Amino acid sequence: MKEVLVIGSGIAGMACAVRCAEQGAHVTLVSPYPSERSQSVMAAGGINAVTEQCEDGDSVASHIEDTLKGGCWIGGKDAVTGLCSSAKDTLAYLESIGTVFSLDQEGRPLRRAFGGQSHKRTYFCGSSTGKQIVSALVMEVRRHEAAGSIERRLRMHFHSALIESGECYGALLYDEQARGLVPVYASAVVMAVGGQNALFSKTTGSVLCDGYAAGRLFLQGALLKNLEFIQFHPTTLETDQKRILITEAVRGEGGRLFYEDDGQRVYFMEDKYGPKGNLMTRDVVSREIYATGKNVFLDISFLSDRLISQRLQEVRDLCRKYRGIDVSKQPIPVAPSVHFFMGGLAVHLNHETNIERLYAVGECASMYHGANRLGGNSLLAALYGGRVAADDLCAREDAPRHPDFARTRAREQRLLDAASESKSVFPVAYMRDMLADTMRAHMGIARTEESLTQGLVDVEYYQSVAGQINYDTSVSAYENYSLAGILATAHASLSCALAQRESRGSHWRSDAPQTLDDYAYATLVSYNDGAYNVWLDKEREYES
Repeated sequence: MKEVLVIGSGIAGMACAVRCAEQGAHVTLVSPYPSERSQSVMAAGGINAVTEQCEDGDSVASHIEDTLKGGCWIGGKDAVTGLCSSAKDTLAYLESIGTVFSLDQEGRPLRRAFGGQSHKRTYFCGSSTGKQIVSALVMEVRRHEAAGSIERRLRMHFHSALIESGECYGALLYDEQARGLVPVYASAVVMAVGGQNALFSKTTGSVLCDGYAAGRLFLQGALLKNLEFIQFHPTTLETDQKRILITEAVRGEGGRLFYEDDGQRVYFMEDKYGPKGNLMTRDVVSREIYATGKNVFLDISFLSDRLISQRLQEVRDLCRKYRGIDVSKQPIPVAPSVHFFMGGLAVHLNHETNIERLYAVGECASMYHGANRLGGNSLLAALYGGRVAADDLCAREDAPRHPDFARTRAREQRLLDAASESKSVFPVAYMRDMLADTMRAHMGIARTEESLTQGLVDVEYYQSVAGQINYDTSVSAYENYSLAGILATAHASLSCALAQRESRGSHWRSDAPQTLDDYAYATLVSYNDGAYNVWLDKEREYES
């Protein structure tokens, strides 16, 4: 029986695990926390698809065109074609496992518009699409658990891959209960660990998605791609703990952005881009908000109470709970915030990395979105990518007998134990806070060569002292050992942004505002003995 190790139990990880189990594989599904705590539950807006009920004039070809255009033409055409062509089947699969989509009074599926779309093609489950899909997939996983084809292992963190001669044979996991490293061998390893929110700390996403796995695999020889492309969601609400996402569905239902000038409302997006100005792509709206230099608001007070209650209830509840705002009477103060990472592990069309039998799916894989993701495409990509990886790895021959990694495990365990002996007065949490300050300052909406260079100087300093700081034994060892990988991801991200001397999609160089044909390729970065090497994928080996 084929043994598959899936690390991460959000939508992408569960979709992959279920698909593998359906094809006769045995899956070990690993995560620190239950799926209900994954970032996937935060996806509120919906999922894109062109079906028989599509809007007049819409088509799969139009979905493909919108996705490629939104990604500024560096998304791989073959990859995007597969994604969009499968969307109808993906939606049907979700319904077959119990996902309940919103319907109109005549029982027809409702659709809403998202930014960058030429037609309304985003299906949704009220304001909790991600939660609905997670719940449906959790039940599928439990069904396969009962049959013995999926084994869940909670309170386990990824430590490193077991790699020899360019081939992956499994992973070392940190077991919180045993407080030690455990090897898990497999015919294939699938990473489904999300994006890199912890690099910035206060984002719309979960800081449990911290970029460590990508950084550690990078140090082990995996290529990373498109790290300069970080999507800022234009409409988020400030709270003490984080930035709360005000879903794009609000603008899809008619919400209007404005700022005040001499007591008068200025609907700046509509003034510049016309009636559909509020639904420009997220990179455009974020830059325009940034450029106003003013406090910006999102107004839905003119919408009917029934529409708000039926389609935007979660937004109403969040605004009332965290800021005391009644959206039916008051506008919502909004500002852009880090939201999604188009960059991550470089993968081929089958979602395999440059390391054989090591796959990546979901947000940790750089695939489909190019320089900017369209709203509604992330859930689609997570489901589709997880199933593509499963089909590929299940169709190939089993891995040969794995080498003996006992010495590797012993060495890594000694390093973990030694780290707890540091006497530095600076704890890991302090350095992670400094890193977040650096990334917010130098990898924001507007970037310059001077600022990016200073960011690299800061990160290189953090890396130089990381081995000497205080590793607090009162917290999970993961919080300690993950620092090196997180710093590597930050360094690689800044290196990619510095190398790209143009502006494209979510990467805006205010000192190089033009978009140049010379840079119309994905960015790759590798690590070799301390060197971060960046180049353009002109051979298009890694479709994005």
